[in-house]
Amino acid sequence: MPAGKVYLVGAGPGEPGLLTLKGKQVLEGADCVVYDSLVNTEILRAARADAELVPVGRRGSPQRLPQARVTALLLARARAGKAVCRLKGGDPFVFGRGGEEAEALAKAGIAFEVVPGVSAGHAVPAYAGIPITHRDLASTVTFIAGHEDPAQQASRLDWQQLAKSSGTLVFFMAMRSLPHIAKELLRHGRDPATPVAVIQWGSLPQQAVVEGTLADIARKVSPLMTPAITVMGEVVKRRGQVNWFERLPLFSKRIAITRARAQAESLRQPLAALGAQVIEIPTIEIRPPDSWAPLDAAIERLAEFDYLLFTSANGVRGFLDRLRASPHDVRALGGLTIAAIGPATAAELERAGVKVDLVAREYVSEGLVEALEERGLCGKKILVPRARVARDFLPGALAARGAHVEVVEAYQTVAPDISPGSLARLLAPPPDAITFTSSSTAANLVRLAGKERLGEILGDAAVASIGPVTSATLRQLGLAVTIEAKESTMAGLVRALVEHRWK
Repeated sequence: MPAGKVYLVGAGPGEPGLLTLKGKQVLEGADCVVYDSLVNTEILRAARADAELVPVGRRGSPQRLPQARVTALLLARARAGKAVCRLKGGDPFVFGRGGEEAEALAKAGIAFEVVPGVSAGHAVPAYAGIPITHRDLASTVTFIAGHEDPAQQASRLDWQQLAKSSGTLVFFMAMRSLPHIAKELLRHGRDPATPVAVIQWGSLPQQAVVEGTLADIARKVSPLMTPAITVMGEVVKRRGQVNWFERLPLFSKRIAITRARAQAESLRQPLAALGAQVIEIPTIEIRPPDSWAPLDAAIERLAEFDYLLFTSANGVRGFLDRLRASPHDVRALGGLTIAAIGPATAAELERAGVKVDLVAREYVSEGLVEALEERGLCGKKILVPRARVARDFLPGALAARGAHVEVVEAYQTVAPDISPGSLARLLAPPPDAITFTSSSTAANLVRLAGKERLGEILGDAAVASIGPVTSATLRQLGLAVTIEAKESTMAGLVRALVEHRWK
């Protein structure tokens, strides 16, 4: 990205997936990101690790920087040669003061671009099941600022024209002024029975909608119901048929996931797509072994082995990293029978161009032993790259069947540095469910929270396990398993959460 340039980027209404491709590209390359508080912080994950992140709040917030200081900040960073991403909720030119910032940049001779965003004015009603235009009901739509500049002597709004409009009226940031808006529209002749919907946190799992009429909506909502979009018009009646988002199977459910942060996406994304509010509690961290020597030595002797077994995708990654660091490559695996405990582990191998010969029918160590037994184990030499701490069942069961097993450490799992207080804050209020994808995630959560406080922190949260091995660990730790995946995969765990009968 060119240095000394400001990009005015629309972040969309809240749902991270509604950030445009161009917006994501700019965010990924920026040296400095200046963002409003209405920007979903999940979007900031796309920023570079070394980027400067500067929150500037939002209008009406005590923490908000005055507009003059925000503009000065943009000018200073650009003059220092920075590529600046000015990230705004919705679209920067739709009630986002982007026009004012663009004018200031132009006046100062600073290069800038505008990257339009998905405006809350049409996206939020869409997530509430309200089409703002409809062939049978509304051929026009008007976007209106819900509050005006207090320095103005008189309103710039033509209340008479708005009251007579047969189209849809969409008000931004109107909660505090909603009684005044309703009064003016009624005074100028708008039908008191006009349907109205107020949509709070639109496009997010905590979305809430209050429906009413122009005559009663101000009494039904609280001025604190912000941020919100207010929609007026006959199109609101279509919500009963078109309300798709709130009908998603996990809508509004707060689900905590305990995977390592770098691996959380494979569970976070499908849960979010089903309407869940996902809370990431990384109770596990994947690290290299203290020494690579045993694995390196085993790689030099690959020709001695008959089988190469993998019990996790992490084991695959650790093994392949060392294989690439050695004088060898995947061709050295040509004489081995390669087995994987499940489809996710097999997929990790196949992405590296390694053909998998055998996948367990049941995705646990017992299933892998059963599958190998059919091919014969007596006298076979087996290499198992895995975590430092793991179940002893697999090597013991293979040895009992006459195999010669060599276990080498390909990675280790450790508990991250999270204080019990920080953990409690992350889980406040308690989630509807907490998921566990391995015994390590369960044991580490207990270690981090403290066994005596865990029940208090989790409240009535459903405990969801990826499979029987993890469930056994959870029960040993004193946690009752509410949900167990029938198939020990991420997809199986998601299905189990969908099929669960929620209270």
